[in-house]
Amino acid sequence: MDPQVARALLSPFVLALLGLCIGSFLNVVIHRLPLMMERGWRLESAELLGVKIADTPPITLSTPRSRCPACGHQIRWHENIPLLSYLILRGKCSACTAPISLRYPSIELLTALLFTACGLQFGAQPAVLLWCGLVAALVALAFIDLDTSFLPDDLTLPLMWAGIVSAALGWIPVTLTASIGGAVAGYLSLWFVFHAYRLVRGREGMGAGDFKLLAALGAWMGWLAIPSIILLSSAVGALVGIALIVFRHHDREVPIPFGPYLAGGGVVALFFGEKLSRLWMPPV
Repeated sequence: MDPQVARALLSPFVLALLGLCIGSFLNVVIHRLPLMMERGWRLESAELLGVKIADTPPITLSTPRSRCPACGHQIRWHENIPLLSYLILRGKCSACTAPISLRYPSIELLTALLFTACGLQFGAQPAVLLWCGLVAALVALAFIDLDTSFLPDDLTLPLMWAGIVSAALGWIPVTLTASIGGAVAGYLSLWFVFHAYRLVRGREGMGAGDFKLLAALGAWMGWLAIPSIILLSSAVGALVGIALIVFRHHDREVPIPFGPYLAGGGVVALFFGEKLSRLWMPPV
């Protein structure tokens, strides 16, 4: 790509606009992907058991068209412009004036800010789109886990392989050895924690999706980033868990999703990973 064209098309401002659009799509993914997977599991289980169940209407990421959950009003194109439509509608449905969740524009704005940060961090080069794809996937995974306590393989495994392939093709500044090592180290580190906790407490403390998410982060950032991601996510997760128990009387026996903290730790490591790695392995 011509350098001047790249600077124009991949500038932080253009990436911010792209982030708003991708964030709008992520809202659909976060809401519909768990429903799609739940329907698939239900049908597969019924088929294996040889029983008939009442099926629900098919749902994909594109159909049916988005509607207001309160009145069923079909969202028109000019009511679905990222961030802008929310402001024009003042956060209410145009048909029934039911409030629209603030989470929708928040995810759009968050994705736009992360895309802008990628543009500032990696510059106007085609590879910046790969990093934008990574942070978009992390946003989707974090909110899906927050909603369902589940990290779908449909996102974590392709994300891991995309990191390894990108490293193999030289698209990201991580060697293939470091990428594979990061995937292995990320998976096994939480795998050992999982089994140690189960031996000590007699129950599971996290899901296998957490292993795969950390493996994906290791594939993109290399094995040196794993300690920083684990430390950051564990520290923030512990603080939030203590705050929930103290201020909101959260039941200690009810698990708190770890995926959002892993995703957050991965984002911090993406932008400050080199400085954080020096804390763990200072230059000789």
